[in-house]
Amino acid sequence: MQLIYGTDIPDFGQPTVVTVGSFDGVHRGHQALLEAAREEAARIGGKVVVVSFEPHPRIALGKAEGLLLLTELEEKIELLAGYGVDCLVILPFDLDFAKQSGIDFVNSILIDRIGAKSLIAGYNHRFGHDHVMASELTIEGLKVVRVERCEVEGEQVSSSAIRRLIADKNYAVAERLLGHPLKCMKS
Repeated sequence: MQLIYGTDIPDFGQPTVVTVGSFDGVHRGHQALLEAAREEAARIGGKVVVVSFEPHPRIALGKAEGLLLLTELEEKIELLAGYGVDCLVILPFDLDFAKQSGIDFVNSILIDRIGAKSLIAGYNHRFGHDHVMASELTIEGLKVVRVERCEVEGEQVSSSAIRRLIADKNYAVAERLLGHPLKCMKS
């Protein structure tokens, strides 16, 4: 897997299928996004590109009180590589970055720099300070594929839900939602 830090992104020489997020935990919901991205990349003969952020946006925005990260950056990189990601772009997230509108982010980063032809997004994914719904984007030349909410045995999969399970020491259910073992959370 190619690893790129920042916005100096080379031309991939082929179409790209992009999915964006913190990917904290690389849980089964994230895995569903990655599966959809791999399928779309196979369909168009492209590469799967994940765009993530460092630090986590809640940390950069000063809203991280009590935030338990499910994966450190190195573990996230390892997990994403294992799920067939061709390239991981890690963008520095700070207050200036957070001021971008959703459309500016999609146009300037995803389309202009990464060359996205398809965007794979969760059912409730939003971009930018103005919270533009990914599923409502209508940009010529960009196909948006919406991935529905993921549930495992009746439990909604999300990083927040997994954090609550870990706080309650319900590690078995947390691991089912993650789809892989917890590394260092158990205490």
